[in-house]
Amino acid sequence: MSDADDISGLESALAERARKLSEEHLINGRQARELMLAETRQRLQIDEEREVLSAKTRDERVYQQRVQAAELELRGGLDRLRRELINTALPKLRERLSALAADEALYLPLLREYLRECAQAIERDELVAQFNARDVQRVQQNWDQYAAEIAPGKRLTLSPEPLSCIGGVLLVSADRNIRFDNTFEGRMERLGDSLQSAIAERMLAQTGEAKNG
Repeated sequence: MSDADDISGLESALAERARKLSEEHLINGRQARELMLAETRQRLQIDEEREVLSAKTRDERVYQQRVQAAELELRGGLDRLRRELINTALPKLRERLSALAADEALYLPLLREYLRECAQAIERDELVAQFNARDVQRVQQNWDQYAAEIAPGKRLTLSPEPLSCIGGVLLVSADRNIRFDNTFEGRMERLGDSLQSAIAERMLAQTGEAKNG
């Protein structure tokens, strides 16, 4: 074989090698392109999902804030309504208590129970009872018998100093160290929260019944 044939064969081999390398580069390039596209699509999908999740989280947070704000506003409105109802009802309650105190048939047995409750609660034998001026007139005539029936075994003294109250009794120990305020006002103060809640519930129920009717 001549040198010319050797050179020609070498050129053909080099050309073939170059063609194969070129095809390999093209294949690798296409594969790399497909891989890059797949990775890009995956990143875009992840970013989109994150954005959707973030938007949902923001919307949920905004919704919760609006719900909380509405709840606070509603609670504030209910509290204001409750106070208004209580302020409206308390004067009427005082009027009813005044009417009760004027009705001896209903009031005097209640007054006896109030005094008995005080006497049993105070662990002293010497006690002083205070009433308003009208009740002093009611009980003073037969006080000794009245007191003995209510608190046997204890000595109850009737104070000549009248209280300024609608009704009920204030009982104190002789040494003034213990007192039990069982006047209407004292009981209203002692039961303040429960009384106000009961008034508000009753008034709200009546309001609802009026609307439904």
